[in-house]
Order: sequence, then C-alpha cells, then structure tokens
Amino acid sequence: MILHAIELGPSPAPEPAPIVLLHGLFGQARNFGQIQRALAQRWRVIALDMRNHGASPHDADMRYGTMAEDVLETLVALGAPRAAVIGHSMGGKAAMRAALLRPQAIERLLVSDIAPVIYPPHNHPIVAALRAVPMHDGLTRAEADAALVDAVPDAAVRAFLLQNLRLGTPPDWRIGLDEIAASLSDLEGWDGPADATYAGRTLFVAGETSTYIRQEDRPTIRTLFPAARFVTVKHAGHWVHADNPAGFLAVVEAFMNATAIR
Repeated sequence: MILHAIELGPSPAPEPAPIVLLHGLFGQARNFGQIQRALAQRWRVIALDMRNHGASPHDADMRYGTMAEDVLETLVALGAPRAAVIGHSMGGKAAMRAALLRPQAIERLLVSDIAPVIYPPHNHPIVAALRAVPMHDGLTRAEADAALVDAVPDAAVRAFLLQNLRLGTPPDWRIGLDEIAASLSDLEGWDGPADATYAGRTLFVAGETSTYIRQEDRPTIRTLFPAARFVTVKHAGHWVHADNPAGFLAVVEAFMNATAIR
C-alpha cells in the first residue's frame, strides 16, 4: 500500500538519508508538524499517514509486518529506499518491524515510547467511546467531546482523538475506525520474528512519566536491537514529541548528527 506523505526539506535534497516520521494510533502525519518543520531546515523529512489514518487508504489488515511493508513500499516510491526512521507508539512498532524485515533499508532507527512487547488491552474503551459518538446531521465538536468525557477524561487526549472527526452531513471519521476496532489485538501485540535482528544505530526514547518502556523490557529490546541505547525526555509522558517538543527535538538532532555506533 502506498501511504499518503507530507514532505518538507531543502531543495535539492541533501545527500544523507531522509528522515521518516511514523505516528501512533489515532494520529496522523501532521501531528509531527512542529518537529518536521524544525528538522526540515537541514534534512529531507517525510511524515507518513499510516494505513487507516489520515489520508491513507483503509484496509482490514493492521499487523505490524503489513504496516512495515507499507512504509518500505512507500519510501521506494518516493525515491527514498534507505532512510532514518522515527516512529512513535504504533508507528514505533511498525518502524521496528521494518528494520527487522529489511535492515539495509533503515539507516538508523529511533523508537519513541514503545517496546517490542505485548501490551494490555487499554484501547478498547477508547474505541468503544468513539464508535458510540452519535453521528447525526448537525453534530458539533462540543457534543462529540462531551460524549467522550466518561471514557477519556483528559481534555488534551479528547482533542487529539477528535482531530479525526469530520463534521458535515453526515459527519464521519477520517480514521478507519471499524478496521482499527477489529485489529486491536494486533495493534496492542507484537508480531516480530524471533530470529531477526537489526544491528544499526538504534535509540529508544521514553517519556519521563510514561511506563511504556520498562526496565524489564530492555533485554528483549537488546536481543532484537543489539546496538540499542536509551534516553528519557523530562517533562513528557507517552506523547513525547507533543509534551516536550524542544526536548524531543534535541534528542532527534543529536541522534541524527551521530556518525558511529558507540
């Protein structure tokens, strides 16, 4: 599947491999807007809408192996067969899977606040709440927001989710909500091959108040990514790039400027 892409950067593109940004569940490429614009001062930066998100096509298969193929196929189509890949949450798992599937295509890998492990099914109430929003003519964003309060008490998270709502006659969801609902076990799981490794430069970035990357996950991470290093961004939770953009950007720039695996 060819994914929708937002591209920024110098023209002509500089020699080093471009940077690719992969968003998380319920997100879209433009969530990285501030980060992408800053990085594009020096690098060609490609932000992708993952399948069933943003302006990319919808499909029932949301296994990480399939999403990794989407990313790799799209990059070849964009003339970027080798790239530095940065993925957050769901996008981080897709990025890891791409690195394990085709190591030669990934110049370096940054994984933001996710590990190659199975997580508890905490997205089910959110999906149920989104599906329960009354999609009638005349629906307002305030009404949709109120419908989500019980399941999603955090106003910032509700605003993030509601970026996927298209108001109109009738209103609808931009995301493939039915496809996502049917794929939650795949999205909260991990389908990485046990015998594959990625030896390239790899950085796992955690938010200071997040519990997505645990100390006990590190042996699993290092088995798959033997060069992995770890850094924590202060004043950030799971949405590291949104909670502390300056801190996240500093980490990314240092990672991109590094020239050797240490």
